[in-house]
Amino acid sequence: MRAVVLAGGFGMRLRPYTTILPKPLLPIGDRPILEIILRQLAAAGFTKVDLCVGHLGELIRVYFTDGTVLPDGVSLDWHWEPEEPLGTAGALRVVPGLDGTFLAMNGDILTTLDYGALVEHHRRKGAALTIAVQGKRVDIDLGVLELDDGKVVGYREKPTLSYDVSMGIYVYEARVLDHLPDGPCSFPELVQLLLAAGEDVCAYRCEDVWYDLGTISEYERAVAELDRLGPALA
Repeated sequence: MRAVVLAGGFGMRLRPYTTILPKPLLPIGDRPILEIILRQLAAAGFTKVDLCVGHLGELIRVYFTDGTVLPDGVSLDWHWEPEEPLGTAGALRVVPGLDGTFLAMNGDILTTLDYGALVEHHRRKGAALTIAVQGKRVDIDLGVLELDDGKVVGYREKPTLSYDVSMGIYVYEARVLDHLPDGPCSFPELVQLLLAAGEDVCAYRCEDVWYDLGTISEYERAVAELDRLGPALA
């Protein structure tokens, strides 16, 4: 199986860490995030990984040039994004030869999700695109009004809202790439294009451990819980 890891972002919300290190090389214990991802992909049967890099990408390549950190049986191909970012979906254009079914994910995800089960679910559903999702609760610390034509018709004090959110991990069929417009394209924009075209976009709901390490608070939370998570991330 083939996977694409998007590792070209600037990591603006993780500064000052990312002024000297690319986000995928931030350490979780004694390994960078990206090494953990590659080990997990290898364990799930992925043999080819395409890395889309940009900001400080040379540092990522130097780290993985040492063959001792790359899992056995996995080959890495490097693809450089242009100076103008192509977006989380548009970046797939720099990867040649994408065909059949492939996985794509952000390079700052720490999770215990079973990638093989995700791909199997996608194939069983016959979807063009499958998104790994997880439930998220959002606490509103204010009173929320329900209005109708300027009149208050309802009032909820400090409600908790529930949403299904994307985990930043996706399974594609190659035909999805035909829907990419010219120029930059974000993943949400691509989903809207697929829905408008009548393509099936499915969800894979899971309750696995998941950290989106795009912020300092989430990164520090993951590091603090490493002792508990360690065996699941090996």
